[in-house]
Amino acid sequence: MLSIPQVQAEIKRRRTFAIISHPDAGKTTLTEKLLYHGGVIHETGEVKGKSGTKAVTSDWMELERQKGISITSSVMTFDYSKLRINLLDTPGHKDFSEDTYRVLMAVDSACMLIDVAKGVEERTKKLYEVCRYRKIPIFTFVNKLDREGKDPLTLIDEIEKTLGMSCYPVTWPLGIGQRFKGIYNRVTKQIMIYDQRREGDEVSFFDLKGPDDPLLFEILDRESAQQAKEELDLIENALPPFDEEAFLKGEISPVTFGSAKQNFGVNTFLDFFCKYAPGAQPRTTQTGDKIDPLDQKFTGFVFKIQANMDRRHRDRVAFIRICSGKFERGMKVQHARLNRELRLAYSNQFVAADRETVDEAYAGDIVGVNDTGNFAIGDCVSSQGIVKFEDIPKFAPELFGQLKVTDALKRSKMQEALIHLSEEGAIQLFVDPLIGMQDPLVGAVGELQFEVLVHRLADEYNLPVRLQRLPFTVARWPRTKDGKPVSELKGDFRLYKDLIDQPVLLLNQEWDLNWAQRENPDIEFASSISRAR
Repeated sequence: MLSIPQVQAEIKRRRTFAIISHPDAGKTTLTEKLLYHGGVIHETGEVKGKSGTKAVTSDWMELERQKGISITSSVMTFDYSKLRINLLDTPGHKDFSEDTYRVLMAVDSACMLIDVAKGVEERTKKLYEVCRYRKIPIFTFVNKLDREGKDPLTLIDEIEKTLGMSCYPVTWPLGIGQRFKGIYNRVTKQIMIYDQRREGDEVSFFDLKGPDDPLLFEILDRESAQQAKEELDLIENALPPFDEEAFLKGEISPVTFGSAKQNFGVNTFLDFFCKYAPGAQPRTTQTGDKIDPLDQKFTGFVFKIQANMDRRHRDRVAFIRICSGKFERGMKVQHARLNRELRLAYSNQFVAADRETVDEAYAGDIVGVNDTGNFAIGDCVSSQGIVKFEDIPKFAPELFGQLKVTDALKRSKMQEALIHLSEEGAIQLFVDPLIGMQDPLVGAVGELQFEVLVHRLADEYNLPVRLQRLPFTVARWPRTKDGKPVSELKGDFRLYKDLIDQPVLLLNQEWDLNWAQRENPDIEFASSISRAR
């Protein structure tokens, strides 16, 4: 049994962060290398499942390995530099943005990954805006330095102008692409030499006395050395020292450079992360109170639910971000939405789909608890009394369809499967009150979600289905001014029900929504609704 100071010491060594990026920036590859440096894996994998190569750890779904993209967020825990690090790998594809937004509710910092050739891309902008809204401190890792790309000064300028934040280069590249020779660490004043012919993780280090050190011209070709000298002269003279307080406020981002695929510069980023990443932060409740992570009372909220991680047992796991105190396997907690007591008997921590039983965990940690249907995304738990944290919103889908199962005898099985997947947040489920669940409607943010849905029904539930597209493009939840659901509207408008029995209006186009608003001026048509029921 740990004493209170020992529990607080454990909380203080927790670091929980997410990696965010545009698709193909190398996010999953960076995750793999971080796990390698954390000693969790001893061989790194390839994102696309080639014959004879190891697949990456974080992409555990079969469809992820076939397509070479992340479809669902993964939770991975490892130790490094005396810290316990919880890393969340998020889907980069816009069709799975809601999953990424949920993850960003559960972390204390983020690493923004940027492709050196492509710079700041569209998804990166949107994810950065979410981080800024939530005041999440952001590290930046510029990836793929071994390929041709933008020069570093241009890239830094683009990041600052596009995202509206300052950058602090922690490291600086010496050449790019064919002429990439290494990075200069402005903190340690060392050059780390990049050599494609190196074996394993062998790296040579040299001390650099400054931009005028002749060593630059010994390591680089004359043109690259002259460019590096001019760039280092500029940044060393123009930039003030690193402002940790501004970083924690989300006003400045420390930038490191490297190549995740070549495992170069990753450990430099990780060392800087461990020095400056914030620990578990206070969480705001719906009443405006802030709960300190060092509070002895255990509190947490569910930000992710995943079905069928263990295909043999048709399991369902609720992922809980611990906000304060200490978690103990088998403990009793108060479930805020159900207003009753539950025992958290089966709990695990994860490296993607691989799990091990965890008996104790602390504020900042992520634990997965086996769930028999008690939990929904946004649910809050506490060891004492009722605690409700900020809502996790769900967003209006823009694509709709109706599922038909080829075998009518399997219709009830399909309905059960759709409920599971909608509770995950993989899709949204709607019901026509006149016909019930006989032919359920499904909504998605993007086309790829439908493809994943059909694949998972066939693969995980043995349910071959046919998806018939519907003409709807707009979903809104009608509410009174004080937020109460509205079950009847003026005009010829038909209301459906969502999974939690809330009235929802499905329309073909925005023009129809404008008409509904004119006919019902006292009604608000919400585009999102809290997932906490």
